[in-house]
Amino acid sequence: MDNPRQVTAIQAATVITSTIIGVGVLPLPLFAARGAGPGAPLLTAAAAVIAFFGLYFITKLGQRFPSQTIVQYSEALIGKWPARIGALLIILFFGELTALTSREFGEVVVTNVLKKTPLDVTVIVMLLLAALSTRTSITTFVYIHQFYVPLVLFPGLIIIALSLKNANVLYLQPIWGQDGHNMLHELATIASLFNGAFVLTMIIPFMRNPPRAGRAAVWGLCIAGGLYVLIVTATISVFGPEEAKKLLWPTLELAKVTSLPANILERLDAAFLGLWVIAVFTTLFSGYYFTIHSVSQLLRLKDHKLFSFMLLPYVFTVAMMPKNVPDMYYTISFVGKVGLLITIVYPMLLFVVALIRRKGGNAGERPASTYNGDGSERKPEAT
Repeated sequence: MDNPRQVTAIQAATVITSTIIGVGVLPLPLFAARGAGPGAPLLTAAAAVIAFFGLYFITKLGQRFPSQTIVQYSEALIGKWPARIGALLIILFFGELTALTSREFGEVVVTNVLKKTPLDVTVIVMLLLAALSTRTSITTFVYIHQFYVPLVLFPGLIIIALSLKNANVLYLQPIWGQDGHNMLHELATIASLFNGAFVLTMIIPFMRNPPRAGRAAVWGLCIAGGLYVLIVTATISVFGPEEAKKLLWPTLELAKVTSLPANILERLDAAFLGLWVIAVFTTLFSGYYFTIHSVSQLLRLKDHKLFSFMLLPYVFTVAMMPKNVPDMYYTISFVGKVGLLITIVYPMLLFVVALIRRKGGNAGERPASTYNGDGSERKPEAT
């Protein structure tokens, strides 16, 4: 089992960033274009702001209960059985989210790369890789994310920058968008792409300095949200909002029309898909890890490794339930919107109860002020 307090604020931020940036990168400009047309970048930024509210309440709760996750401290706030129902809903949601992530990965791969490979083979291979990786400690979990984040961010920014040579600024006007009858619907869909940041509640009990969880949340969300806004801006400025609405995976099409200087590589879609596979793995890894970790806490077990493969048949079965790609994206949109209630509304209610009942902090849990700047605990002063 992990030694406590090994995770730094920077590492926590990298976990949030790499968890958010995942399979949703490909259809993101499509959702944004449907919702606001030329105002797609602004709509994406608004979705990031909505997601921040959920992170805010998670962070505040984590600072009041620095040694517990949401599965644990919710019992002290709302009672044993209501908290267990809430924990079960969290587990079911992230299990479903993990399954749909693997299914979307499989659909993209068999459509663009391995066209003769059965869909279920690509899905089960990625799930097996995630299941094997979850048989590690929280510290190793964090190190894996820390290693992969630069491999996704920096090449991704380079591809975005190269694509802007084909941009047309007129496609982004007016910046507040047009025809916003689908705006709220797509705003919720885009905001659901940030649901993975909920894993912060699992990381805070292992942070060296829990009061810095807020800083980690802000940096992690800003980096991931900033990349999402740049991707949408580049895609809409190259194709235009109307053309983006006709593309199933606009970001992949953007990589196809982007080339390196001097035509060293005329298309970057192959390189982009390699980076995208890494991003999908880190998102899938986080969702699977958080699910089995929450199950172990719900059952009062000290080790989550027991569920690494035990949960695999359930996740694979759920992943294969959508009949086709439109049905899959309908399910993703519906589950994501329901997930906003779990990742934003539920923590908000817990935080309100904690304030009313004066739970956490000085009410029993070690408050944030008991930690020094280096993460060590302050010793009580002699009287």
